[in-house]
Amino acid sequence: MFEIAAKSAACKTGQNVAIIGGGPAGLMAAETLSQGGVAVDVYDAMPSVGRKFLLAGIGGLNITHCEDFDTFCGRYGPERDALQASLDQFTPSDLRRWVHDLGIETFVGTSGRVFPKEMKAAPLLRAWLHRLRQNGVRFHVRHRWLGWTNEDALAFAGPSGTIVIKPDASIFALGGASWPKLGSDGAWVTALEKLGVEIAPLQSANCGFEVTWSEYLKQRFSGEPLKAITIRFTDHTGQTHQRQGECIISQDGIEGGLIYALSRPLRDTINATGAAMLTIDLAPDRAMEKILDTLCRRGSKSLSSYLKSALGFSSVKTALIYEALSKERINDLKTLATTIKALPITLRATRPIDEAISTAGGVCFNNLDAHLMLTARPGTFVAGEMLDWEAPTGGYLLTACMATGRQAARGAIAWLTAPGSPRLSM
Repeated sequence: MFEIAAKSAACKTGQNVAIIGGGPAGLMAAETLSQGGVAVDVYDAMPSVGRKFLLAGIGGLNITHCEDFDTFCGRYGPERDALQASLDQFTPSDLRRWVHDLGIETFVGTSGRVFPKEMKAAPLLRAWLHRLRQNGVRFHVRHRWLGWTNEDALAFAGPSGTIVIKPDASIFALGGASWPKLGSDGAWVTALEKLGVEIAPLQSANCGFEVTWSEYLKQRFSGEPLKAITIRFTDHTGQTHQRQGECIISQDGIEGGLIYALSRPLRDTINATGAAMLTIDLAPDRAMEKILDTLCRRGSKSLSSYLKSALGFSSVKTALIYEALSKERINDLKTLATTIKALPITLRATRPIDEAISTAGGVCFNNLDAHLMLTARPGTFVAGEMLDWEAPTGGYLLTACMATGRQAARGAIAWLTAPGSPRLSM
């Protein structure tokens, strides 16, 4: 049996909050609470905190986006209204100022995405953890949350066995179910469902999709980038989506930034109809008539070499044409030109959730009050990817995780300090 011992030196309220989950949402909640004079203990199942945050920074940590705030908020789709209060209190501009306060410079990329000057997550996380420790925040790693005891205490499996704590309030920021090796495995769903909390099923978001490729395409072109293309797609509701960019052919299908940006409507269409069909314009800078005219001048050259020299096609673009057309149809120039401008690909399913960048689904907002507190368990708050929202990559994920972490922490302070608050032990 274990209970929180002496209060942190930073504690002014005489109360303690336990944060379960040491990702961006949990760490931002810890910072907000500690600045508010509350003693904070952060529990995480991994040997160190912020592991998914560090992984996200390997290719360059995209912290937020510099576009107009209303446009930014619109990226959250149907969940915008539920997230608006959190985003209003921690805007992309606020996030950049917060990063600067940690001594980390930022810059805006050509796409409007905002990055730390060094591009990496590690320096930012080190500075953040240093400040949190200075504020009195205590970290308990290798502590996996097991659920609530019959006495409504929090139970953890720690390095020395099971421990039980009864803080004055708790904030859960355990993430979704993507990258379970880094701690976000969705194991919390069962415990919350036992409380009667409605959980929207966790699904892959910002993910790749499965396509039935030929063995030749799998073996020869898996991992190859498909650049300078436009994808068009009409979803199950009749809405047409069109985006230009690049993606990657994978062993099992297709992935990459352009696909991730469309993952929500693609996934929802597959869920509704069993499949999703998109078309790829392999030459978006050329009109159909020009392509047809170019093909008519091919002469005796092989199709592959001619497409490369005349249209600048990579080998993978040509391979996709052969994947889509039979030998007979590929010799019909009008059919060939039509396919170059609208090559059809059928997506069968999302890739597994443990391969996804993030997850959709989670705790439904109708289970929460305006401060992200569970109505089924007063004094228990939820933040980050545990909540039922999703967003494209581009800094939107990180911004909303940190914003909801701050919102939940402010809610906990308000609940703890409200006159007549029951301050139930959670």
